[in-house]
Amino acid sequence: MTNNDKPKDGSEEPRPASPRGRQASRQAPQPVESRPRRYMVAALPQPHPATPGAAVPALDGDTVRRLLEDDPEVRVLRRLRDAAGNPGAQAPGFPAVVVAEMTVEHVEALRRQYPQLYFERDRLLTYSDVPQPPRRRRPAPAVVPPGVESTFAFLIRDADGTPLPGASVLVTGHGWPAQASTGTDGRAVVTMVGETPESITGVTVRPRSGYWSVHVDRPALSTTRDNLLEPMRLSETFAGFPGKQVFGWGQQAMNLDRLPPTLRGAGVKIAIIDSGADVRHPDLRDRVRAGVDLVDGAPDGWSIDAAYHGSHCAAVVSGADDGRGVVGFAVEAEVHACKIFPDGRFSDLIQALDYCIEQQIDVVNLSLASRHQSSLVAAKIEQAREAGVACVVAAGNDGGPVGFPGILPGVLTVAAVGKADAFPPGTTHETEIRGPMTGDGYFSPRFTCHGPEIDVCAPGVAVLSAVPSDGYAVLDGTSMAAPHVAGLAALVLAHHGDFQGPFSGRDARRVDHLFHIIRSSCVPLNLGDLHRTGAGMPNALRALAPALAQITPEPVEADTLLGQLTAEMTGAGLLACADWGQGGDSGHTGQGGQADPGAQSGMPPHPGMATQAACSAGATANGPVPGGLVTGGPRGRATATGGGVPPADQRAAPGGAGTRGKRGGTAAAQPYANGPGRGRTPASGGRTPGGAAGDVPAGPRAANGTPMAATGPSGVEQAAMAWLAEEMRAAGLLGDDPADPME
Repeated sequence: MTNNDKPKDGSEEPRPASPRGRQASRQAPQPVESRPRRYMVAALPQPHPATPGAAVPALDGDTVRRLLEDDPEVRVLRRLRDAAGNPGAQAPGFPAVVVAEMTVEHVEALRRQYPQLYFERDRLLTYSDVPQPPRRRRPAPAVVPPGVESTFAFLIRDADGTPLPGASVLVTGHGWPAQASTGTDGRAVVTMVGETPESITGVTVRPRSGYWSVHVDRPALSTTRDNLLEPMRLSETFAGFPGKQVFGWGQQAMNLDRLPPTLRGAGVKIAIIDSGADVRHPDLRDRVRAGVDLVDGAPDGWSIDAAYHGSHCAAVVSGADDGRGVVGFAVEAEVHACKIFPDGRFSDLIQALDYCIEQQIDVVNLSLASRHQSSLVAAKIEQAREAGVACVVAAGNDGGPVGFPGILPGVLTVAAVGKADAFPPGTTHETEIRGPMTGDGYFSPRFTCHGPEIDVCAPGVAVLSAVPSDGYAVLDGTSMAAPHVAGLAALVLAHHGDFQGPFSGRDARRVDHLFHIIRSSCVPLNLGDLHRTGAGMPNALRALAPALAQITPEPVEADTLLGQLTAEMTGAGLLACADWGQGGDSGHTGQGGQADPGAQSGMPPHPGMATQAACSAGATANGPVPGGLVTGGPRGRATATGGGVPPADQRAAPGGAGTRGKRGGTAAAQPYANGPGRGRTPASGGRTPGGAAGDVPAGPRAANGTPMAATGPSGVEQAAMAWLAEEMRAAGLLGDDPADPME
């Protein structure tokens, strides 16, 4: 149990001992009473509103604390130190705040006695994950007598008969839902008051890790025997996982998998204000390097995550690129974990933001929300903005208006979107589908909060990431959407030239320009309501266009490349020698071969060559794999100087196991539909309908999107041929390149 009355860090004054911490042994029964309310108390800045005609003395933080400590009806918990405003900043300094417990009636009495004091409820914050089940509340009918009880026993195991301990089982009926967790034998018992088997409307099972969730509408439940549910393993969907590294569908949608391996976020600091991050996990070990525990005040408490929430967010931002599990956006960024959950309050958030300002954090991920507002939290977030700290905030998950602090103008507020073929049927993710849907299968889920405050949207349904201690889970929520944007923000700060030039200073201009770049990179999603999607989904290629324009392909002789490709295709049985003439297998004139017209003109090879290869393999016109999905083979790469994109902006198709030092891995395959969204770029450089959101034309491009001239007489040709070779190699149609030093 959390003890919110312990000292939280060494920078603040100790708290008095709490009786809640003395529960080691059971004591005599105690009557249950209402808890006192917790308040933040601060002296109003001068000039303060005072009673007309009355002389009211000014108060400072020390005086406020002494005044409250001397009051027998007040219990002081701690004091948050004050902070001066940044030089030249518009926001004033932050006052000292005393956190104390007292009754509502006593607060009103103190307000009348000390009008120069400001009182604000220190309210609880909530995780921005999705409540289960989806919000379908109906009034309880009067036909079921209140004395009726139904007890349901559940057995949760996988198809091999392995029980799943710690799985959450939620049963909903016409009245209140009931929930239980499975024991070591995979069994759980749920008792419903005022319900019968016929009145049960749904059963939801969410395993702790390693499995997909299960949702059954109108289940036929028995009260006399075990009700069996068998979740599906994640490895049944993602072949070889977690031994083989994968990109999540959201990372692919934002084109992270198309970035060159040189863009990794080095030099940027990111803070995850959440429930901590389990550094024992392989994808977080050596990735989360520091932090602060604002729950128990333990020196390393930030490295423990009992809620599984902060670890999931941290791995989306910066999961290790080690060839297994998942991979994050900014794999070389410095990540800090600020632990405020469970029982996180406004005052804890203020302290966490103080830590971020002191540590010169660049990007803060806030996957939290409240239905109430706080002037003190708003002032602290503005102070952080003035100090160059960019706050990326989840919109909230109750399906209503945007929560706090997402409504503030100085933050980047993120809504969630989903994709219909990113999860199997029969899961809880399926229940969140809400129309309309784009041709690519994108939809706005039922849970996401919406409103004019939404800046952008990001993947937040069926997001695969790490959970303690070495597992993986697929979760929903704007909590999962916000880290996608925070990770991209870190890449932009690290590699966009503007932040090494005119916006290099740590001030509000830097934050505002960062948010402008992210919004400008978005690909709009037509889901019927801009208040659910904002500017659209951010696109990594667009956001990092200036860095990508610096790519310089390694010079390769076009004849050599074409000859190597033709030999590989012939050896794989994809081309007959007669198709290329009898004088050689390079296919060039002068060698007795039959030249492709594009090879002589300097244009990309004729699309017919790719079509011919695909037809030889018995594939569809969309690519060598039905639906254009690439599920295996090493990922393509390019040699670059100073960062950039592979030649011709090729789609470096994710595939096989990655290796350290590159964004390797397998695409999080979508086996449930050959649906759109992962179309392949044709050899001619155009965008295939159904391609990833924001695909851009092939070829090197300047920062403004203008195509750049080829680096040599055969630059376009070699780029096109390199693209085709990598596409076919990633699809498993060609063997590994023996000359590739990274294999």
